[in-house]
Amino acid sequence: MTEAPGIPAWVSALAVERSAARADKDFARSDLLRDEIASLGWVVKDTADGFALTQKPPYAVLANLAGVAQSAVNLPEATCTVAVIVDGWPDDLETCMRALLANIGDDIAVIGLDCGDVDGAGARLHEISTEFSGRVVEFHIDQPLARAGWAAAVCALVGVATSEFFAVMDVSTILTGDALTPILTTFEDPSVVASGWRGVNVNTEDGWRTFTDAGPGEVDAVLGYLMVVRTDAARECPPNPKATFYRNADMEWSLSLREYGSTSGAGRIVVPAGELSLRQDRHHAYHDTDPAYRDKESKKTYDRILQRFRGRAELLSPRE
Repeated sequence: MTEAPGIPAWVSALAVERSAARADKDFARSDLLRDEIASLGWVVKDTADGFALTQKPPYAVLANLAGVAQSAVNLPEATCTVAVIVDGWPDDLETCMRALLANIGDDIAVIGLDCGDVDGAGARLHEISTEFSGRVVEFHIDQPLARAGWAAAVCALVGVATSEFFAVMDVSTILTGDALTPILTTFEDPSVVASGWRGVNVNTEDGWRTFTDAGPGEVDAVLGYLMVVRTDAARECPPNPKATFYRNADMEWSLSLREYGSTSGAGRIVVPAGELSLRQDRHHAYHDTDPAYRDKESKKTYDRILQRFRGRAELLSPRE
């Protein structure tokens, strides 16, 4: 049993009673006690040792991603919605969000999705959302991102977007100027379905086993550090729901979008010319994630890429 300091004795007693109800498999009683504890301003979670009590946060926490679609949050009218998925690293989140807000106009909406309040990142998101009320919309779910899934999180946020364009942005991406306008300008070409900061091409000479960095112009895929997609296309052709971890999922999604647009004529993916005003700080989601989990999930996604797309040269960008 783990308790935060200052928990009233009657709250602890209710938590003990709830634990006993669960042990007796009286789950209806257990749920009633959980709700009563919540009404007193505390959250009880089951642990290997019994339960943990923490003070209820000053913001609503949804059980899972399904609650995002069911929420009554109204996003402001915007040209583009930028979604930042939060999986810890609160200091990086703050640096990213403040730089973003300083370098976008009022026609850009910002959504932050906190998954599990890892290391207090959810609380930091709430502080930023409160400070920039009307500019940042916050969602909080009880599940960590590894359980909710990167692709499912993207789909949930695309579902509530009301703008023509939807962007997913990693907290390691730091805007130093207006990097978004050059990306959005590429969509003046109706054949463009997605754009972004860093593009890659399939290495066809090694049997599609790797991707190589690509310069400006049309590319096979754009990476999720900053990736913008037409919202309608993102809804009709979302990332693969099996993609729990982000790595390779952005490339899988890109090839799916190229396939999706191949019949409509809107399937090109491009990177704008010139240097964009941004930088990348330490990419914790890769470097500081458990290597065994990271490599396992990344391989699953890349195997799907090979099974579905390998050899389909007609889906790739033009080669010299």
